[in-house]
Amino acid sequence: MTLRAVKRLIKSAVRSSARALGRTPFGRVLFEQVIDTSMSQTCTVLHHGTTLTFSVPNRLNHFRTRTFAAKEPETLSWIDAIPRGAILWDIGANIGLYACYAARARDCHVIAFEPSVFNLELLARNISLNGLSERVTIVSLPLFENVAQSTLNMTTTEWGGALSTFGMPVGFDGAALEKVFEFRTVGLSMDDCISKLALPLPEYLKMDVDGIEHLILRGGPKVLRHVRGVSIEINDAFAMQAEVSRQLLESAGLRFISKAHSPLIESSPRFKRTFNQVWARDQSLRA
Repeated sequence: MTLRAVKRLIKSAVRSSARALGRTPFGRVLFEQVIDTSMSQTCTVLHHGTTLTFSVPNRLNHFRTRTFAAKEPETLSWIDAIPRGAILWDIGANIGLYACYAARARDCHVIAFEPSVFNLELLARNISLNGLSERVTIVSLPLFENVAQSTLNMTTTEWGGALSTFGMPVGFDGAALEKVFEFRTVGLSMDDCISKLALPLPEYLKMDVDGIEHLILRGGPKVLRHVRGVSIEINDAFAMQAEVSRQLLESAGLRFISKAHSPLIESSPRFKRTFNQVWARDQSLRA
């Protein structure tokens, strides 16, 4: 029997035992305590003199904190080059690793966009854990090219999960999304955030939404004309996303500076064609 088969058997046995135990009063109390204890687990990271604490209720969040400096060093370098006190929109904030880092390390005022109901609690917890509630504002609506009622298509229900998109059933590489969960909600454009929500115009824009970056850019001509710098995740294999994004950024007066990913991403056959691109209005932000 293979190791994978053994793991499946163990998981199946644990699920069966948990279902049986969950039918009892004792089991329900036990499970509540397990969840509360999981959510209270934290991990502290230190990067370039900045200390942050994050909630780590599962293996995925342990991984995110353990690889804080290794997974996207180019994103951290880009944030390190942002002027202190700037307004940053973090579109696809997930659990808030980079939103919290920008707020603490650069004193940024961060608008953190994250529509996943499974990530929102951790995002809020992490902002609170680090005492950043006055610097980070959460927007729980997805961004899109216009105001629309549609479906948030999710590939996982894990805390800290990613690879989900709003309004389009495609993933980060342009392929059909293998969703396991969905719910209807309302999306709006970047420019709608200015006119309808009265959010401050961003000076810097970080975007990682796993597939519809080009659609979000299409809904933000006013925002794009104002920003000084952009960090955006683009998959080179998703030709339409890459080309439309390039056209929209260039038409807004931004120039391509660089693209990069870490050795950790390079070693992944699935993600090795995904890069964080840096665009800037001038040469002042070359990270």
